[in-house]
Amino acid sequence: MKQKNIRLFIMFATCFIFVFTIAVVNENKIQVIETSSALSLSNEKIGWGIKRNNNHEQPDLGVKNKTIIDKYNGIAMGNKEKPYVYLTFDGGYEAGYTEKILEVLKQNDVKATFFITGHYLNTQPDLVKKMIDEGHIVGNHTVNHKSMPDIDNNTIKKEVMDLHTAVYEKFGYEMKYVRPPKGEYSERTIDCTNSLGYKTVMWSFAYDDWDENKQGKEEYGKKKILDNIHNGEIILLHSTSKDNSNILDYCIKEIKNMLLGIAIMLAVITVHLFLADKLITDFIAIIGMGIVVLGYCSRDGDNKPTK
Repeated sequence: MKQKNIRLFIMFATCFIFVFTIAVVNENKIQVIETSSALSLSNEKIGWGIKRNNNHEQPDLGVKNKTIIDKYNGIAMGNKEKPYVYLTFDGGYEAGYTEKILEVLKQNDVKATFFITGHYLNTQPDLVKKMIDEGHIVGNHTVNHKSMPDIDNNTIKKEVMDLHTAVYEKFGYEMKYVRPPKGEYSERTIDCTNSLGYKTVMWSFAYDDWDENKQGKEEYGKKKILDNIHNGEIILLHSTSKDNSNILDYCIKEIKNMLLGIAIMLAVITVHLFLADKLITDFIAIIGMGIVVLGYCSRDGDNKPTK
């Protein structure tokens, strides 16, 4: 009886070791496949940058930027023939100005996109709720604002989806758009965020408004913004800037006047918004023809924003 028990124990132990070994081999095999897939795409870190043009013409995005953003159906600039401007804000933390920014947007009937971090959500849930309640888009700027090319795909997924889940659990709101922290990306990182169901949104205008040491230069900010208005512009402003909160009302009114003049010359009657060949009923934000248009009017493919 004793020998029989010993034999049974040995058989059981052998089976357990065999099954455990197979499981480990399969897990390693999956890891190798995932790693090989990730390594097949370039992880060259690219810092988003543009070359500005004069006379309110669209800037040069650069060959590398445009190639990758087009390949992965990202958004960086709208249709150059249509007088629309898209307003976006990045907010890693609250500096005390977002409440005023929201009020200015409300008074001017303008909707914007706010890209937030995990810190912003955790410290300012009431403001995030207000953004959503007032019809703005809330975008994903990741949990910890890490440069994506510096982290692996699993970490990127955690950075994006942990914030996605937290926003959904708090407000029942599904985020759709992601802006890479610091404007740093690679082909691998955009492919990764695409696989999570996100669309990458860059910009065609930004200035050094993020620098707290350069506040108190409101005329400088106005000039930078208004001198660079162009059709299809995606404006990046930082909600941490006191100057932006003070000049926003003036700039919105001036932009509307500028675009109204262009629209009259072009005899534009209807406004349509398309993103990446798919008709949608939401928006990043449109300031145009002296009014803000929400949604779409028809399936006129000529109005699809270019990447």
